[in-house]
Amino acid sequence: MRSPLRLGRSAAVLGAAVLLMSACGGDNNDNSSPPPSSPSTSEQSSSTPPTTDTPMVVGELLPQTGDLAFLGPPEFAGVDTAISDINDAGGVLGKPVTVVAQDSGDGTPDIAGASVSKLISEKANVIIGAAASGVSLSVINQITSAGIAEFSPANTSPAFDDPGTDPKNLYFRTAPSDVLQGAVLAQTVLGDGNNNVAILARQDSYGELLAEQTAKGITSGGGTVAAKVLYSPDATNYTAEINKIAASKPDAIVLIAFSETTKIVPALIRAGVGPQDLQTYFVDGNTADYSKDFPAGTLTGVKATYPGAELTAGFKARLLKTNPKLTEFTYGPESYDATMMTALAADAAGSTDATVFGPKIIEVSKDGVKCSTYQGCLALINKGADIDYEGVSGPCDLGDTGSPTKATIGIFQYQADNAFPPNIKYVTGVIPG
Repeated sequence: MRSPLRLGRSAAVLGAAVLLMSACGGDNNDNSSPPPSSPSTSEQSSSTPPTTDTPMVVGELLPQTGDLAFLGPPEFAGVDTAISDINDAGGVLGKPVTVVAQDSGDGTPDIAGASVSKLISEKANVIIGAAASGVSLSVINQITSAGIAEFSPANTSPAFDDPGTDPKNLYFRTAPSDVLQGAVLAQTVLGDGNNNVAILARQDSYGELLAEQTAKGITSGGGTVAAKVLYSPDATNYTAEINKIAASKPDAIVLIAFSETTKIVPALIRAGVGPQDLQTYFVDGNTADYSKDFPAGTLTGVKATYPGAELTAGFKARLLKTNPKLTEFTYGPESYDATMMTALAADAAGSTDATVFGPKIIEVSKDGVKCSTYQGCLALINKGADIDYEGVSGPCDLGDTGSPTKATIGIFQYQADNAFPPNIKYVTGVIPG
C-alpha cells in the first residue's frame, strides 16, 4: 500500500485485470488470546540467518507513528493473533514462536532502516511489514541480504512484481497490486455515470502509481480524465492544486491521499468542489473514521475502495480480543495471513531459515489440499500433504513474484456520521502476472 517515497515505474496493463463479483473470505474459529509483544531494544545488527533448529522469531515492522499510524493497531493485532494460534497448536517445528516489534514510521523521517537493524539483531526469521510501499522499497535489500524474509500485509505498488526489486526471492505480500484497485476504482467511477473525472493524488510512489492505474481504467472505459494533479505530501496548503481541479470542471473527483485528507476536504469545499458538490471517491490510503474530524454530513455519499475480503464477525471479535481498543481493522486479516503462511512454510520446509522456507511460502498458498487453520494445515503437512492455505483476507494464491494472483477489493460508502463507511459490495479480480 501507501508509499511516501517516489518510484517512477508502472507495471501490468490495467485493462488486463479480469473483474468478477464475489463475496470472499473465511473465518478462523480458534478463540485464543494473544501472546505479549515486546519491542526490541538491541542496536546491534547481524547478517547471519538463524539456523534450522532455531525457534522462529517474527519481527513486526509496522507503523506506530506517522501518517499511517492508524493502520498499525489492526496490523499488530493480526500478527499477534496468528502467533497465538500458532503457539496454541504447538509452535513452529514444535517450538514456540516469539515476536519482536519495531516502528516502521511512514518514511518521513526515515526510521525504518534503524528498526530493521534492531530486528536483524534479534534474529528475526521474517519481518512482517512494512505497510508503506516506499518504506518496504527502502529496506527490502537490507532485509533480504541478511537472509530474512519480508512479508508485507499492505504493500500495493506494482514495483514489487519487477524481478529486479527482489533478486533474493524473499519478498512476499498479501495485499494486491494497485493494478487491481485502480481497475475497480475506475469501474466504480464510470459505473456511477461519471465521464469527466479529476484525480488529486499524493506525489509519491503510492499516489502516482494508483493515480496512473485509475486514469488508465477511466480512459479505457470511455471516460475522460479532466485533470490529474499531484501534490507534495509536505505542502502547507493545497490551494494551487485544488484550483487546477476546480478549473477542469469535472463531474467527479478521486482523492488519493493519507491523513492530509482532513485538510484537503475543507479546501475542496471552499473551492466549490467538495463532496456535496461533486461525487467524490477515496482509496485505501484515506478510508478511515472521520467522525471526529468533520461536521456531520460532510462525507455523505463519498465512496471508497480498499483491498481485502469481507471482515467476518468472528474474526473481528478475535482481533478485538487481541486488542480491545481497535476501532479500525484494515489490513488486520492480511497481517494474520502473512504470519500464518510464513509459519506453515517453515513447517513444510522443516527449517526456520528463510532461505530454506522462502520458496515454500508460495507453495503453501495454492494448489494443494485446502485448509484454513494452523492446527488443521499443520496436521496435513505432517502427513506429507501439499496444502493450500485459505486465509481470512480472501484469496491467498501467490504468483512467482510473491504477490497475490487474485484478490478482493471492497467498495464502501460514507454515511452522515463520517465514521468508517459500511460496505456496498466486494469485487474479486484476477491480477495479470
